[in-house]
Amino acid sequence: MTESLTTRPSLLARIRDLQDRQAWSQFVEVYGPVVYGYARKRGLQEADASDLTQEVMRAVAAAASHLEYDARKGLFRGWLYTVARNKLHDFHAARARQCQGSGDTGVQALLQEQAARQEASLWDQEYQQQLLRWAADRVRGHFEDSTWQAFWLLAVEGKTGKEAAPALGMTLAAVYMAKTRVLARLKAEIHQLLGENAGL
Repeated sequence: MTESLTTRPSLLARIRDLQDRQAWSQFVEVYGPVVYGYARKRGLQEADASDLTQEVMRAVAAAASHLEYDARKGLFRGWLYTVARNKLHDFHAARARQCQGSGDTGVQALLQEQAARQEASLWDQEYQQQLLRWAADRVRGHFEDSTWQAFWLLAVEGKTGKEAAPALGMTLAAVYMAKTRVLARLKAEIHQLLGENAGL
């Protein structure tokens, strides 16, 4: 990476300019799968999840010119989650108006309440997984295969250093050093994307 992490404007600042195609492309690449995955986990079919994702991206574009990050008000992903949740609610409300069921509304309300409690954790999981996938795709080519495999076995597959070292023909110290190097690069890539204050 040749750009300084402290001088690069965050992605959130850059998307305020609707003409910055690179920023918007990167934004959709990172956050589109988060919204889509959230919608699918909430029971939407592929086409509906794609439509919801587009609706959320439109809402972000409409609000982009006045997006200001303020850590006291929470993380951007919290705001984006609220937008996605509201769009999902709108989707379900429109669907309910189209076909009124004869089921017990009390039971339906309880099911919706329980689902709402799980939404925030699903959102955070999807967000973290997508950031990791995005960053991993970008940095994978910067490491030797053994270094990447050491990281993968420890950080992703949950193997111990004692299990990974002999499998890779590496010392225990080399396995842990490899994991540390890859994690540092992944964090730097994500930091560069989100900017200093955007928060994970």
